[in-house]
Amino acid sequence: MAQAAPIAMKEVLLLPSLGINQQYISFTNLTMESEKYICVREMGAATGGTNNVVIVDMATPMQPMRRPITADSALMNPDSKIIALKAAVPGQAADHLQVFNLDTKAKMGSHQMPDQVVFWKWISPTKIGIVSATSIYHWNVDGNSAPQKQFDRAANLNGSQVIKYMVSPDEKWCVLIGIAPGSPDRPQLVKGFMQLYSVEQKRSQALEAHAAAFASIKVGSNTQASTLISFAQKSMVNGQLVSKLHVIELGAPAAGQTPFTKKQAELFFPPEFADDFPVSMQISKKYGLVYVITKLGLLFVYDLETATAVYRSRISPDPIFLTSEAESVGGFYAINRRGQVLLATVNEQSMVPFVSQSLNNLDLALAMAKRGNLPGAEALVGQNFERLFALGNYKEAAVAAAESPMGALRTKATIDKLKGVQVQAGQTSPLLQYFGTLLTKGKLNPLESLELGRLVLSQNKKQLLENWMNEDKLECDEALGDLVKATGDSDLALKIYLKAQATQKVVTAFAERGQFEELVKYSGQVGHTPDYLYIMQSLLMSNPQAAAKLAVTIAQQPGPPVDVNTFTDLFLQRNMIREATSFLLEVLKPNLPEQAMLQTKVLEINLVTYPNVADAILANNMFTHYDRPRVAQLCEKAGLYMRALQHYTDLSDIKRVIINTHAIEPQALVEFFGTLSPDWALACLKEMLSVNVPQNLQLVVQIAKEYTEQIGSKGIIELLESFKSYEGLYFYLGSYLAFSEDPDVHFKYIEAATKTGQVKEVERVTRESNFYDPEKTKQFLMEAKLQDARPLINVCDRFDLIRDLALYLYNNNMLKYIEAYVQKVNPSKAPEIVGALLDVECDESFISNLILSIRSLLPVEPLVAEVEKRNRMSLLTTFLDHLVSEGSTDAHVHNALGKIIIDSNNNPEHFLTTNPHYDSEVVGKYCEKRDPTLACVAYKRGQCDDALISCTNKNSMFKLQARYVVERMDLDLWAKVLDPESEHRRQLIDQVVSTALPESKNPEQVSVSVKAFMTADLPNELIELLEKIVLQNSAFSGNPNLQNLLILTAIKADGTRVMDYINRLDHFDGPAVGEIAVGSELFEEAYFIYKKFDLHVPAIKVLLENIQSIERAHEYATKVEEKEVWSELAKSQLEAGSVKDAIASYIRADDETNRDAVIAEAKKGDSYEDLVKYLMMVRQKVKEASVDTELAYSYARIGQIGQLEEFIVSTPGVNLQSVGDRCFDEGIYEASKLIFTSLSNWGRLASTLVKLEQYQAAVEAARKANSSRTWKEVCFACVEKEEYRLAQLCGLSIIVNADDLEDVSEFYQGRGKYEELIALMEAGLGLERSHMGIFTELGILYAKYKLDKLMEHLKLFSNKINIPRLIRVCEEQMHWKALSFLYVQYDEYDNAATVMMNHSPEAWEHVSFKDVAVKVSNADLFYKAIAFYLEEHPLLLCDLLAVLSSRIDHARVVDVMRKRENLPLVKPYLLSVQQSNLVAVNEAVNDLLIEEHDFEGLRNSIETYDNFDQLQLATRIEKHEIMEFRRIATLIYKKSLRWRQSMQLSVDDKLYKDAMETAAQSGERELAEELLKTFIADGNKECFAACLYTCYDLIKPDVALELAWMNKMTDHVMPYMIQVMRDQSSKLDTLMAERQERIKSEEKTEDDSAKNQQSNMYAQMLPPALPSPMQYQQQQGGMYNGQQQGMYNGQYQQ
Repeated sequence: MAQAAPIAMKEVLLLPSLGINQQYISFTNLTMESEKYICVREMGAATGGTNNVVIVDMATPMQPMRRPITADSALMNPDSKIIALKAAVPGQAADHLQVFNLDTKAKMGSHQMPDQVVFWKWISPTKIGIVSATSIYHWNVDGNSAPQKQFDRAANLNGSQVIKYMVSPDEKWCVLIGIAPGSPDRPQLVKGFMQLYSVEQKRSQALEAHAAAFASIKVGSNTQASTLISFAQKSMVNGQLVSKLHVIELGAPAAGQTPFTKKQAELFFPPEFADDFPVSMQISKKYGLVYVITKLGLLFVYDLETATAVYRSRISPDPIFLTSEAESVGGFYAINRRGQVLLATVNEQSMVPFVSQSLNNLDLALAMAKRGNLPGAEALVGQNFERLFALGNYKEAAVAAAESPMGALRTKATIDKLKGVQVQAGQTSPLLQYFGTLLTKGKLNPLESLELGRLVLSQNKKQLLENWMNEDKLECDEALGDLVKATGDSDLALKIYLKAQATQKVVTAFAERGQFEELVKYSGQVGHTPDYLYIMQSLLMSNPQAAAKLAVTIAQQPGPPVDVNTFTDLFLQRNMIREATSFLLEVLKPNLPEQAMLQTKVLEINLVTYPNVADAILANNMFTHYDRPRVAQLCEKAGLYMRALQHYTDLSDIKRVIINTHAIEPQALVEFFGTLSPDWALACLKEMLSVNVPQNLQLVVQIAKEYTEQIGSKGIIELLESFKSYEGLYFYLGSYLAFSEDPDVHFKYIEAATKTGQVKEVERVTRESNFYDPEKTKQFLMEAKLQDARPLINVCDRFDLIRDLALYLYNNNMLKYIEAYVQKVNPSKAPEIVGALLDVECDESFISNLILSIRSLLPVEPLVAEVEKRNRMSLLTTFLDHLVSEGSTDAHVHNALGKIIIDSNNNPEHFLTTNPHYDSEVVGKYCEKRDPTLACVAYKRGQCDDALISCTNKNSMFKLQARYVVERMDLDLWAKVLDPESEHRRQLIDQVVSTALPESKNPEQVSVSVKAFMTADLPNELIELLEKIVLQNSAFSGNPNLQNLLILTAIKADGTRVMDYINRLDHFDGPAVGEIAVGSELFEEAYFIYKKFDLHVPAIKVLLENIQSIERAHEYATKVEEKEVWSELAKSQLEAGSVKDAIASYIRADDETNRDAVIAEAKKGDSYEDLVKYLMMVRQKVKEASVDTELAYSYARIGQIGQLEEFIVSTPGVNLQSVGDRCFDEGIYEASKLIFTSLSNWGRLASTLVKLEQYQAAVEAARKANSSRTWKEVCFACVEKEEYRLAQLCGLSIIVNADDLEDVSEFYQGRGKYEELIALMEAGLGLERSHMGIFTELGILYAKYKLDKLMEHLKLFSNKINIPRLIRVCEEQMHWKALSFLYVQYDEYDNAATVMMNHSPEAWEHVSFKDVAVKVSNADLFYKAIAFYLEEHPLLLCDLLAVLSSRIDHARVVDVMRKRENLPLVKPYLLSVQQSNLVAVNEAVNDLLIEEHDFEGLRNSIETYDNFDQLQLATRIEKHEIMEFRRIATLIYKKSLRWRQSMQLSVDDKLYKDAMETAAQSGERELAEELLKTFIADGNKECFAACLYTCYDLIKPDVALELAWMNKMTDHVMPYMIQVMRDQSSKLDTLMAERQERIKSEEKTEDDSAKNQQSNMYAQMLPPALPSPMQYQQQQGGMYNGQQQGMYNGQYQQ
């Protein structure tokens, strides 16, 4: 048998199977930072338009996590679900880094790098290494710090692609690796560059290397580990290709440490891998191996310590681009381009044999076995040990044995051999050396521990043994404990017993030491049950506290061996109340319902004896299940009224107890009320007040305050009111008021405070409260007639009841409160007070003085309103004069003063025009009915436009209105008065035109008025107005703006006047007016204006664009002879299609600005000869590539190829590409060929040559172009022309691109060229760049056109084809065998099985179907397969069922086979699965065995497998014709405990032995006696005697003797009777001995009890103390010893 490889490879995952597009399985898009996670970035095109990041957890790889994340790079943290993302900053050469915790969905860090990040990697679980174009940074993501620069990149890495960055475990060394294309003569041999940086020395070293890794090992006997770096390089040295692996130590070793010797080894690449190079290196810490992985899938394995080559193999046919260490298994993960995730691990069973046998390197094999604890080196280790031992190197032999892999030599034989060595004085024993090595490396096994113990104890060095015990270096067992105990050290022996789990020894040791508590604890831990009652009774007499503690410990064990009641009774029998209480409190801590009786008991005994203790217990709320009514009564008797209240549940009981307020702590009572219902609480409060109001009122109020929400304020208030306790109401409501919004509550508080004389509180509440009823409160306070009116003032002031307040105070002669209120409380209410006082005819002097006392604080407007309503304005004259004299500018003051002056007609116009403070609108409105002119004066002064317009319209004062509107110069006002809906508009316009404007000398007024007329769309009125101003020699006749306006208005309203105005006016704006005239289609007028002002270009534009007369324009251009005019003319000629004339005009104008349009029109008109002339003129003025390009194209169009070639050579700036493209598009192929040749544009040249049908040259051009599009164009053209050889040459260059493969295939197939397409694809298989698409497409072609080659192709290249796509094709083409094969390869076993069954003639094959069937996931397919085999292959069904036995429902299979009546067909299967002991299987097997008359098989079946309907089977076979089946029926009845039926069947078949055994096993005396009687009836004396022995335990001696005597069988019963007498005498002797012993024990117990007798109030309630348990050991002899013991023990107990 071939030896297994030392490295095992397996595919753990196929990424495309997770839905990951293969194009994203690349170094750029995929990362794997550790063995935990794979992270893939998917771009939008493959994911339905969104960018995703796919995270594959290697613990659950089939459940990938997709997140919609857009990033340029994504890295998963090596330890946890933390992701780092990198994205480019838009518009900047910088990258933004972010770190997120996916579990908490929180951002951990963010930073924007100033430079672009070219590579980054997690270098630890908290730190990221970042590589930019110039520097390397480390970023600690735990804090908020920014990335810290570590060092600059070395020059040798410039221009290289960074593929690796790592740091050493101690972070003292860093290494950066990059790759770059090889030399020009061999670019495929990639170069590798490495930069090694020392953090401590801050120095770098540049090396050539492709891969590297750090490691840490201990050299020899060094105490400190050395840091190593291993790197692989492949480079050209002196023309030779050199590949090496180097292992060197980094830094200088510490003092006294042995340095590591530098190692190097060759990396041998086979010839076919000459251009391959290392892409990654991983080092196994577990095995000390170096893995070097190359791009093309080679794996090199080297020993790290010696750099010895161990193994080489190709692990992947596809290129590998990423690896990651698999630290947990000592291997590594590798990912290839196909998307396979491969796991490489060490084959532990074959590694050492491989090294020792295949490599013949025994030293390395031994070293690897020791280092990795690998099997396979046992023989080597043994030989080495024997060799060293034979040479006398005992020390080395001992060390070798101690360090043997997997403990191969750690045996008794080795120890005995080392013990036998004679040691000279002063030398260390080999055995001690052996043990010393083991103690240094780890832990000794039991055998070694025992031998070391003997050795140490023999030297009296027990302390060493204790030290090793504490360091857990020894594996203890019972023998070691016995050894130590024999020395007298019981403490150490106990420790050893405990570690060895020697239960009986530990219990014995604790008992010997008197450590009962430890004994209980330990026994509970290990499940051992000592005699606890005996221990308890002993402790109660000697140490009650310890007994209580022991009882607690025992009771707290799960399923305690002694009942808690028993312990309690033991304490109470000895009147140990405190101990019993302590015990019960500890035990009852769980507070379980089943402990209710004990809870009641502990409370009872303490309420009677120690009430304080009971109170403390209840206060702790430890118990909830005791008898509460009983405890409540005891609490009341003990004076614990509060506890009684807490336990009573009847209201009458609570009311009886609660009146004892003198003995109840008030706070507790308050808290108790919180537990009562509202009704009960009110009843109890009422009871307390009924008993003693003075004593309990304060407490009742306190309770009411505390529980207002629960009880309800309404009930409490009614209760206090029923006892007329206003004091109680006052105190209760005072606390409740702040939390209540009930108006009634607030009113009652005011009422209670008033009646208790708390006037200050009444004043405060009326001032602050917002919830009382103001009307009700006002009425109550008025009726109360308090001497202090402040509460009433508060109410009336706050709720605007001022009139009632004033009347109340006036009527009650409380004028001083009126003055105080107005002056100090609220002066703003003085107007209402004054009004009320005026209504009751109060003295005017009082009112006047009241007003004057608060002059500056009094609101004037409401005061004037109040007085004006009562026509008493003169009352305010003095007040207003005072205010004016004090400098008041309040409009209300001056309004009132103005009204008084107007009414008194005291020169009002002077006041209206000179006073700046009054409100014009208010005073004007006051004047309207009195004098409209005065109103207009007031309105004009205040610019009250609407009011003035309304007043003048109403009184027909239009002249005044016109003058006002003109003077106001307000366009909004003009809009109002010129509103077409206004009936007064015409009158106003007439006054404006005739009076207001002619009077005006202000140009601004004229301007605004004109704008207003224009805005109001009154052109005729405006013309009339302007003619009057402009044409009649007014002050504004020469105003340019007015002239412009006149002409423009005429243009808009009456065009016939325009020409006249143009002739008469000279100061208007000609260009602007001309433009407006053009816009109004007055073209001749516009032309005349432009001509008048010498504006030639606008004039010719009017001729060309508006009048549209090119002839007049040409005549005008000839007349003025200006270049701009010629340009305009040329432009119009060009637009009119006169290209030739336009070009001539452009040349005359010397204008090249419109060259693009000229070129375009010339192209349309095919006027390329004229265009050449024009372009020659243009080239003299501008040097632009576009002009040269058009000129070149024009040469091409007119066929001047020679001039074109000369022009191309002499003019470098021509855009020949566009010219060539245009020539090609228009079929000028010779010109395009010339141009593309000069450009070396091989792609377009190839297209041109195809058009010229020069196919060989086209192929050569396509080869130079090397463009997919070009290849396809040439290829398709060759196919069309049947140039298949050339087409294949092109096709091979196309199909290597997966995106173009489908186009080629569709083209060939669309033209029926199947054979040529297949030949092309077959040729493509051998290409270096062949890919999955080629293999897949060839498979599809075989499926469609060459079926005979399909299966061979699938078997050869199943790992290289797109299986899902080919599955669809085979399904369409109905190639079932190929389809089932593909389903198997794609791991879709359900579909494969379905295809095989549905299309069995073609697709089914038994072995293949079995392999598929065991892997299907749909259980229904199992039963479809069974049905399929029954119909088509019944003889192979058992074979199939054997394979599926672990996955199918056997009961369902049995049911299927029963229904089809094919159960015997699957008997082998049923027998094989019967071990599952299923009902259906057992019954099916039993039925088959019955049908086959196989009683032995049936007996074995029912004895082995009991899961079936036993009674049904017994009933079925009890009448079977074969006796053995009837015996089986008796056996079944016996198992079912149907003894009588079993025995009767045996008797009927005369199977008397069976009948006797059945009766004996039944244990029923009646059956045994019935069987005796049966034997007597049959006269069967021998069976009678045998039955007496067989049923010895069931038959009473008197019955046996009676039956024998009556039936004359005394001789046959006599042996039985002799044995009975012997057994009874033995038992009597034993009982007498025990009785004597018990009497002595009871006498001793009575003596002890008499000495310790104590009074116990519960002595009569408790059962007597339990006696100490006694164990009976009965030793009986005789031939029936085993049978008799149970029977007579039972009789004795009864």
